[in-house]
Amino acid sequence: MSSAPVETRNQAPILEAKQLKVYFPVKRGLIIQRTVGEVKAVDGVDLEIVQGETLGLVGESGSGKTTFGRSILRLNEPTGGSIKYDGEDVLSLGRKDMRRLRQKIGMVFQDPYGSLNPRMTVGNIVAEPMLVHKLYENRSEIKDRVLEMFDTVGLNRSMASRYPHEFSGGQRQRIGIARALASGPKLLICDEPVSALDVSIQAQIISLFDRLKIEQNLTYLFIAHDLSVVRHVSDRVAVMYLGHVVEQGDADDIYRDPQHPYTKALLSAVPIPDPLVERKRERIVLQGDMPSPLNPPKGCVFNTRCPIAEDRCFVEIPMPETFSDGRRIACHKVNP
Repeated sequence: MSSAPVETRNQAPILEAKQLKVYFPVKRGLIIQRTVGEVKAVDGVDLEIVQGETLGLVGESGSGKTTFGRSILRLNEPTGGSIKYDGEDVLSLGRKDMRRLRQKIGMVFQDPYGSLNPRMTVGNIVAEPMLVHKLYENRSEIKDRVLEMFDTVGLNRSMASRYPHEFSGGQRQRIGIARALASGPKLLICDEPVSALDVSIQAQIISLFDRLKIEQNLTYLFIAHDLSVVRHVSDRVAVMYLGHVVEQGDADDIYRDPQHPYTKALLSAVPIPDPLVERKRERIVLQGDMPSPLNPPKGCVFNTRCPIAEDRCFVEIPMPETFSDGRRIACHKVNP
């Protein structure tokens, strides 16, 4: 996807999360349950997205990416912090207002097999958001809109009467995208939308996202663990690790010159098509696994795997610092 224009980046954000926290209580006991701990899935995240851009959110499995995306729609209820959409405080909204908000924010899920109701025709699946939000007065208008959505995502109109099991993975994901677009959203949250697909199909779906962004004037939060995919779709990138955003900034800057040691390690694992360059570059191998969000390390959450950690990193949490290029990095060893 092409970079967002400079004037777009100077606008007020359409989505803004500040110090967002999503903790899940851990309980024990069969009859009388008591809370014995908390899984800190998202722990103080600051992110914003302006209209017309794509923010890529990357990190390993368990880093909190999906939880953050779901919390925007309050599918996971935030524990603390704030979320604003178009200047409106999302966390203060009641049920009726949240339904109104969900018309403006669509979501494309990771699993194209599990996210579609097998007992409904795909036409009815795409029509469901229109019925929930009462967008049209009669069935004929809804049917016309469904067929229009099929055209938009590159599916034959005759397929509307079929059931999900009759489609391939790529076709099912197109149906999921059509459903997400049916209510006319401005923001689309894409949660690992191509990770379950073959590489050739991934390219088709990414191309579809690219086209829809222009045609529908969409803004994307694109969640993925594959940095090569994120590179092709994102204007800006935020890197998450164990519930924290450790580096964020312009996609070109981060891919050309990563600063945080975790970002460097992630990018060193992305293969480069040129075999000469691939042989010469340094590969950074992280030791061990990501710690449990139930018991994160003290100080910097990355200190157990960081190759440049010092004593300070084990006792003091690094605060994000803003660099001259607008990049924000949370690391004691990287200074603006």
